[in-house]
Parts: sequence; C-alpha cells; structure tokens
Amino acid sequence: MQAIIFDMDGLMIDSERVTFECYQEVMKTMGLTMDRDFYVTLLGHTADIAKKQFEKVYGKNFPYEDALKKTHTLMARRFINEGVPLKPGLLELLQYLKKHHYKTIVATSSTRKRVDSILNLAHLTSYFDDSICGDEVTNSKPDPEIFIKACRKLHVSKNHALVLEDSEAGIQAAYNGQIKVICIPDMKQPEEQYVKMTEQVLPSLNDVTPLLKKHRLKRL
Repeated sequence: MQAIIFDMDGLMIDSERVTFECYQEVMKTMGLTMDRDFYVTLLGHTADIAKKQFEKVYGKNFPYEDALKKTHTLMARRFINEGVPLKPGLLELLQYLKKHHYKTIVATSSTRKRVDSILNLAHLTSYFDDSICGDEVTNSKPDPEIFIKACRKLHVSKNHALVLEDSEAGIQAAYNGQIKVICIPDMKQPEEQYVKMTEQVLPSLNDVTPLLKKHRLKRL
C-alpha cells in the first residue's frame, strides 16, 4: 500500500454541519426551509448535481448559483473567524502518513478555489503531495474518474491505494474504480448496500492510524 486518497468535506473537516447551517440561514432569507434529509442527498456530489436536486425540490426557477455563493460566503466568514473545524484524528493520521512516507492526495467534489483556500486556512497543504477537485474532472462521484485520476497523479497503481470517504457517492466511486475504501461516516450512516462496498466502516479518523500501524494495510 503506497497511497491514501482523502475526501475533504465531512471526512477531513467538519464542514458538512457548517454548510448545512449556512444553507439554512440563506434559505431563511428566501422564505424557505431546508431539512437534514434533503441536505444529505447533496453530500459527495458536485454543484451541477446539487443544482438538479434543488430544482427538483424547490422548482426550476430556484436561484441555485446565488444561494450557493451566499452559503460559501457565510462559510468562509465562519472559517476565518472561528477557524476550520478539523475532524478528530486527522492531524495524527497525516503526521503518521508523512513519517512513514505514504503518498497522499485530496480528491474532492469541491472547486479548486475553495479547496486551496480551506487547506491553506487549516494549515494542511504541507501534508499532501497533490489534490484533484470537482471542477477538474468530467464525471462526478459516484463515477470513479476522480479517484482514478488521483492515482495517476501520484503515479501509483489503484491496487496500491486506499480511499477514505464519508459519503455513499464517494464509497461507490471508489468501489466502481476497484480501489479499496474505508468509510468514516459524517452526517449519514451508509446504507447496507454501500457498507458491503467498503473494507471497513470506522467511527472516526482516530481509528485509521491504529489500523495502519497494526496491519500496514497488507491484509485489507
């Protein structure tokens, strides 16, 4: 095992909760509401797919781009004022991977501009060899394109890579690309059909480092 591929939102940073809260604020100004059940249908997908979800629920005339822009503005303000909320165990895992010379890459549906901003704010850039973003692929998760390209960027075989994901779309993308995947759920526990696609489902990133230490991933 040579490389670890990280999703970002909901996996590395506790951004899904913040995104949901910011969406709720924006929707309130529009006289609308958003519930958790709807929000989790957006997880792991690009803006194009999210837009279709909004139009399905709120109508074809819903101003998605404007709502998204306002939501991201609120999020950015919170991250600047309060700091980027990292998931428990992330720094310890990244330090372990760096010490033991694993290759690392972020593979996320978020845009390049947003990813670079968040990684810089969180002081995480130095832990990663590279990154690939949603606006740099043609097909979004659950298509495996982003993970296959991540392996190519790192010059590793997909048989020597492991994906860490929180969303069902991400799990399926890794599975479709025949890349091993471990799920660390965030706002939604994966349905059984997705659990079967994973190597394991772990409670938090705190559980990944001991797993690597114990098995060196040879038995996964």
